[in-house]
Amino acid sequence: MKRLWMKTSGSIKLLILVVIIYVVFGIYNPELIIESLTTFLTLLKNVLPVLVLVFFLMFIFNFTLSTKQIVKILGHESGVKGYLAAMILGIISAGPIYMWYPLLSDLQEKGAKNSLLAVFLYNRAVKLPLIPMMIFYFGLNLTISLTIFMIIFSVLNGLLMEKILLTKKI
Repeated sequence: MKRLWMKTSGSIKLLILVVIIYVVFGIYNPELIIESLTTFLTLLKNVLPVLVLVFFLMFIFNFTLSTKQIVKILGHESGVKGYLAAMILGIISAGPIYMWYPLLSDLQEKGAKNSLLAVFLYNRAVKLPLIPMMIFYFGLNLTISLTIFMIIFSVLNGLLMEKILLTKKI
């Protein structure tokens, strides 16, 4: 039995621990468990569409784009086109950021530049659906200025990230 427990992965051990905790708390306070499960199901309902979208995009990328094409678009020789692609994709991306991490990790493994991944993540702060509300509350000048600065600094941030990571490797 001990050997089986040692061979069990950490995620399965965590699942077993969580189930045990739920059973123990369920015996003493079933209302708390019902509330917790309801909250979990609500969160799952909200996150599941984005998760499905990200995994669908990963499937499409893996199915249609070769590693050579990804490196051409987002690799070390991509140049200005790579930065433009990362900016645009970052701005139009939607959903919680942590849902994009598997896709970005996959792109990084296929040869995408770290600076372009940083540009993508930085540009996620530009939210197109919220721009009209921002204009309403803060005015057109501030909205345009802030958006332009965020895009410019995304590139500077990406370049800085690339320099930092290159010096760490040496």
